Amino acid sequence: MKRARLGRWRRAAILGVASFVLVAAPVSAGTTPVTHGQFHEFAAGVTQGLHINGSALMIRSNNRTFVVVVVTGLAPNTTYGSHVHKQACAVGDADGHYQFVPGGPADSVNEIWPGFTTNASGVGIGLAHNAGIAGPTAVAVVVHAPGGAKIACADLR
Repeated sequence: MKRARLGRWRRAAILGVASFVLVAAPVSAGTTPVTHGQFHEFAAGVTQGLHINGSALMIRSNNRTFVVVVVTGLAPNTTYGSHVHKQACAVGDADGHYQFVPGGPADSVNEIWPGFTTNASGVGIGLAHNAGIAGPTAVAVVVHAPGGAKIACADLR
């Protein structure tokens, strides 16, 4: 029962945030590229005893990129890094952060960082809003544990 409630809560949170994002970023004529994926654990997440689930959503619209992540099964009241990566989850654990300007600064302007802090139940919701449309190499979202270990990944399709 508790798992079903978390699933409904997670879907409602994603839909609510996605609706906000779509309203905040009106689309010009044509289609809005939307990609999404489900998180799965990397080995570091498994060895930490976590049971990570969740979803990532990327919307490229009107010279902006929005990324929303909703992740469950994490440690409570903990800050996690989360970044869009330029490799799929299965390629070297999604090595390399996506950058709008390759070789540019590693910051939240040149990279997409939907980091978050979990609540008391271990649920985290992150949102990133960047100027510019992410290119085709923005293909995965990785969650990093405190200290930097990659613990979960979602391929964006």
